Amino acid sequence: MDSSSNITAVYNFYRSNQHNRYISQTGVYGQTPTIGVKGEDPGKPAGTPYNHNAMLTYTKSNLFASTSLTASAYYNTFRSMNRYVEKASAWYGPGQTQINSEKKGLRVNLNTPFQVLGSNADITYGVDLLNDVTDQNLTDGRVYIPYMNMLNVAPYAQVKIDFLENLIFKGGVRYENATVKIKDFNTIATGPNNEGSIAVKGGNIPYKGATFNAGLRYNKFAIFNPFVSFSQGFAINELGRIVRRATDNDLDSLKTDPIITNNYEIGFSSNYSIFQLSASYYYSTSKMGVELVDIGGYLMPQRLPEDVYGYEIALSANISPQLTIGGTYAYVEGKSKKDDGSKSYLNGSRISPDKATGYIYYTPIKPLTFQLFWVHTGSRDRFLPNDKGVYKNSEGPVKTVDLFNLNGNYQVNKQWSIGMGVENLFNKNYYPVVSQYRALNEEYVKGQGMLASFNINYKF
Repeated sequence: MDSSSNITAVYNFYRSNQHNRYISQTGVYGQTPTIGVKGEDPGKPAGTPYNHNAMLTYTKSNLFASTSLTASAYYNTFRSMNRYVEKASAWYGPGQTQINSEKKGLRVNLNTPFQVLGSNADITYGVDLLNDVTDQNLTDGRVYIPYMNMLNVAPYAQVKIDFLENLIFKGGVRYENATVKIKDFNTIATGPNNEGSIAVKGGNIPYKGATFNAGLRYNKFAIFNPFVSFSQGFAINELGRIVRRATDNDLDSLKTDPIITNNYEIGFSSNYSIFQLSASYYYSTSKMGVELVDIGGYLMPQRLPEDVYGYEIALSANISPQLTIGGTYAYVEGKSKKDDGSKSYLNGSRISPDKATGYIYYTPIKPLTFQLFWVHTGSRDRFLPNDKGVYKNSEGPVKTVDLFNLNGNYQVNKQWSIGMGVENLFNKNYYPVVSQYRALNEEYVKGQGMLASFNINYKF
């Protein structure tokens, strides 16, 4: 080792288990909430029995031609235990699922500066290697999501060029080359005597494709810094859900194609006097997205073309050295396109209502600060109930919620500080957004009431 090299090793262990003395008393969606009542939970403690994280990082500067190197090897394994349920819609009878995951990876990242047409530039390039082994089973031995072993090798390169000192260009490419191996398995039964279970022959599912990104920003004038960008996304999420709901005994019949999205964004940032303003508009499209829709009481992946669009605005003002105020607003909407050309709104699992925030930072004296936050979630009502007045899963209407939180902190000295906080300052009686849009009796749960906290911090 020398002055240009460094090795860092990090290890973290995490465990969090719930030992509940309460069980759920199911309510009625839209009428009465699900609450906790005293009782014995027959399952294992829910939570995270273990989560191991280890990382070894090697860095070296001036490797060649002023190139810097960062190489990181990491390992993660965890188990996540869900709560025991007496009756589930996804399988027959009672049960409790656990997710078992093991990830091993290596990233080799290099950065080389250079000149192009008299402008400063640099290129960041390297490769990501990831092996992800995951399955989900019930504690009684039933297989919920089969054993899946993914190996992904993804080389990438990203270029940054500072044209004319104020025009910044960024562009890059990443090539995904992944294979998911799935063992032979039986889908979980949905009725007595193994009813609804089918045998599925395992195999390999390949995922290959290049994604690109490019962006321009002009930052000469503080009052107006515009930017425009394009990026592509590559994802294979919901594969487990797709596989576990197989209706054929051959993997080739399943729609396991990756989700490739084209994302466009345009916006600006601005600083003028005491004000800071930023705004952006974005549009995302996919030829084959994944939306979880309620089909016969089960959430099934729907693979249809999708369009998602929205905008974000943030504004703040430094009224004085003691007082800063600001706020944000975000809106998003999306639709999928069916084979007949008609379009339908994406449900609540994909699209959230509009959201606004406001804040006041006040420092009456230097060691004492107060922060008042306002959080607003808007309404969204895009779907109709059936003839019995029942909404499908994730299609429930969402009503407006407004919450206020207050924090205070006093810095005693360089080492010691004390703080207090009050969440839901006015003890608002409300249902969180997820409780509303899910439209399920079991998940119709009220939000947290007023909660006060007090803390003492010491900095070594």
